[in-house]
Amino acid sequence: MNRTTPDYAAIRRHLEGKQGVHYWRSLEELTDDPAFERFIEVEFPDIAPQMDRRRFLQLMGASLALGGLAACGPTPGTAVPYVAQPEIIVPGKALWYATAVQFTGYAQPVLGCTHVGRPTKLEGSPEHPASQGACDAFTQAALLQLYDPDRSQAPRFKGVESSWDAFESDAATLQAECDHDQGQGLHILMGASSSPSLQRQLEKLIVRWPKASLYRFEPFEEGRYGPARLAFGRPVEIHYLLQNADLVLSLEDDFLGAGPKQTSQARAWANRRLAAARGDGESRLVMVQASPTLTGANATETRRVQPAQLPALVRALAAALGEGSAAPLTAPDQQWVEAMAAALQSRRGRCLIVAGPHTPADVQAAVHRLNQRLDNVGRTVGYTAPVLFTRIGEAQLGDILALTQAIHNAQVRTLVMLDTNPAYSAPGDLYFREALEKVPTRIHAGLYYDETGARSHWHLCASHSLDGWGDARAVDGSVCISQPLVQPFYGTRTLVEIVAMLAGELSPDGHALVRNTWSSLPDDEWRRAVALGFIEGSALPSLQVTAEPVRIADAPVVSGLQVQFRPDPSVWDGRFSNSGWLQELPRPITTLTWDNIIGVSIAVAERYRLVSGDRISVMIDGRSVEGPAWVMPGQADTVVTLFAGYGRERSGRVGNGVGYDYAALRMADSPWLRSGATIARLDQQSSLAFTQMQHTLIGQDVVRHVPRAQAVGPARPTPELPTLYEQPVMSEPTWGMLIDTDQCIGCNACIVACQAENNIAVVGKEQVAKGRVMHWLRVDHYYDGSALDPGSTFLPVPCMHCEKAPCEVGCPVNATVHGADGLNEMVYNRCIGTRTCSSYCPYKVRRFNWYNWTENDEPSIQAARNPNVTVRSRGVMEKCTYCVQRISEARIAARKDGRPIAEGEIQTACQQTCPVQAIHFGDLSKKDSAVNKAKDSIRHYALLEELNTRPKTTYLAAIRDQKPGEEKA
Repeated sequence: MNRTTPDYAAIRRHLEGKQGVHYWRSLEELTDDPAFERFIEVEFPDIAPQMDRRRFLQLMGASLALGGLAACGPTPGTAVPYVAQPEIIVPGKALWYATAVQFTGYAQPVLGCTHVGRPTKLEGSPEHPASQGACDAFTQAALLQLYDPDRSQAPRFKGVESSWDAFESDAATLQAECDHDQGQGLHILMGASSSPSLQRQLEKLIVRWPKASLYRFEPFEEGRYGPARLAFGRPVEIHYLLQNADLVLSLEDDFLGAGPKQTSQARAWANRRLAAARGDGESRLVMVQASPTLTGANATETRRVQPAQLPALVRALAAALGEGSAAPLTAPDQQWVEAMAAALQSRRGRCLIVAGPHTPADVQAAVHRLNQRLDNVGRTVGYTAPVLFTRIGEAQLGDILALTQAIHNAQVRTLVMLDTNPAYSAPGDLYFREALEKVPTRIHAGLYYDETGARSHWHLCASHSLDGWGDARAVDGSVCISQPLVQPFYGTRTLVEIVAMLAGELSPDGHALVRNTWSSLPDDEWRRAVALGFIEGSALPSLQVTAEPVRIADAPVVSGLQVQFRPDPSVWDGRFSNSGWLQELPRPITTLTWDNIIGVSIAVAERYRLVSGDRISVMIDGRSVEGPAWVMPGQADTVVTLFAGYGRERSGRVGNGVGYDYAALRMADSPWLRSGATIARLDQQSSLAFTQMQHTLIGQDVVRHVPRAQAVGPARPTPELPTLYEQPVMSEPTWGMLIDTDQCIGCNACIVACQAENNIAVVGKEQVAKGRVMHWLRVDHYYDGSALDPGSTFLPVPCMHCEKAPCEVGCPVNATVHGADGLNEMVYNRCIGTRTCSSYCPYKVRRFNWYNWTENDEPSIQAARNPNVTVRSRGVMEKCTYCVQRISEARIAARKDGRPIAEGEIQTACQQTCPVQAIHFGDLSKKDSAVNKAKDSIRHYALLEELNTRPKTTYLAAIRDQKPGEEKA
């Protein structure tokens, strides 16, 4: 599509003139541009240049990274062939093991599925209260990271491959120096951690070398405990009890968005939402935000504010609730504050106020005080000791600013960096790369030979969570045990083993180190903990703390634009930038892939005549960052949002050189927000690959809402429409799916779960831009209302498995057929690639293989994929199968036992991983099945039901709540 600046004023008038609820998917859709109309009518738009051979091979690496490279090197032990095959190993039969992966220091409890010794899938641990069987996109993608061929494979000394023996020799010299001067000059920097074993080792190290210094640096976890110190006088972990909250007021806290607590918080919020849908209480969410978030997209009401206005707004709210004095507000803001205060007061003990970690510390501390005043503590919010350790012994962990100052003061003789990449992610004003060169001895341990590893004397290849022993605490504080699902592919060591080597232990054993931490556990309890994946009863106990009054400082007067710094929802701070699954995962709000953008408001776009894709320069105090603009409906007028995780130099073949790096503008004393920015439009455009307008459904009532007062009741009978098709006979079983759009938060974890389960290829930016993304499941994002402050609804769209499927009629070779159990099946060997079925499908859910992504697969790569799912070749159409391999497995087991398939025995991959339980699957032939019970709702409808395709995938309409203040409080 050519660049045409939209008439934003006309768009606003267009929406204001609509009667009732009007749904739209992008600003371009509202312009009535003929070029745009042509774009959405073409099923496979060719809007990108042809892929060159170099990029094709790079992206094959992204897809083929599913395969480990264990065959390229010796395994740590003696390989024993299956001459006498162990009884437990059955080819084609999966074995499951409990373990955990870590994300920003928090354990994510999982079950790992292995086939003949190879991990092929991760699922949330159903036994653990923090996951309850669900997990997020990052956890699903940890499997791909395990097999990433770009992982560090051997220790390096000054960039040259070395050995662990050589490092142990150098470590012995370091130990002698530290023993001589009590660790003077030894400084250790680590990423966030909750590992009791690592904490125990570091405590022993500090006792031995008391003059050593320890620091922690985690780019988006740095402010987690500081505000609690201000409120309570000590650091605490905050636990939202969202399942008990009738009303949640979020002040810039994206608690449903990407992050280590997303799964548990989304499940709790969904439980409250589900109870309200049944008529049990309320579930209202009010989001105050400057930039669109996933939490805001799911809110009853969003309120756009400039970040500088937030302190005054919170002061006024506190005053209305009886805390302190108010700051002057505009009349509309004052009216909103009074209505919100009344709504909160009327729900004492059943409401919750939360503040984001990037809001000012005094605002967060004041929120603790307000929750205490509203009797919410112990009901909708609780506190425990910190999950992430903040001190070692009596020593408080320093921050990266203190470390940088120590380097400049020549106090650092040896710097050990564990699982952190400050050379890439440190704030720009620290010039940490340059400071690092001043350190005489630099040791780095990490999963990748990254920007920091390349600038260190020693780089030590660290083990992945899935191929080494370890422990860490989950978000509730319970201790999770990580056991290896596979022997390490390379000569790696876990962090606890590396610290043991620094302390002088030769060839340490990871299992023994972790077991020693829990030596108080009897052997039978230890074995049970390993089998479960966590130690029962180890969650942190509740704390009784009192929040002291806090005065919120007046916000400084700001000029120019305000710049927010946020993690990317798919690659976070860059640690996942080499994952093809996550790079190609559409971002929840923008549906962008393979890039980061600079989010701007409609007001800024009007002022600078911007369209999405225009390259702009953001400048503050002589520093600048260039990147593509993206016009964000719902963005505060004077706010610009920059996203992390890109512009990497040493990420790997997938992540190198993609996007921009915003570090030049991020400062150590203001890591979340800066003011006084200006922007300039450059005479360039970036080619962005986004999926928002691909596979657009054409029809009425694609998305539906019902008022809360009308949401409870039985399903209405649907009239039988005339048809020329033969009436299908429902067999037993007949499988079907129900998706609750009121529960779906748009997190996209289901997409990654489907990709991992079904061997779906990564195709790359150019192919995504052409509409050739291979995901079997997409999550459409629909806006409604004003472009300045829109509402949002998410609509997951898999194959509908229609009873009267047009694709079956369209296929000339009978490659898509109706199965005995009601599934719309693909026979890959028959498909000749006419794509007729795709043109006949009104739901746009079929995917065509334009390339053969698997032709260069090594045997090890083939072994790493799900062996129960056929790997498709070029020229073949594919689509959602309802995870037919899981259906077959359950059917075989039931026949063997001489019984019917039990209710809930089959879960599709998307259903199993969904943190909010928005997806139901089961047997439609049984009237009392869970899926049929869920369908018996006045909210039930079928997508494009006027076409009479009789889809087996149907939906529950979202529920529209009244905003606080619209009803009698």
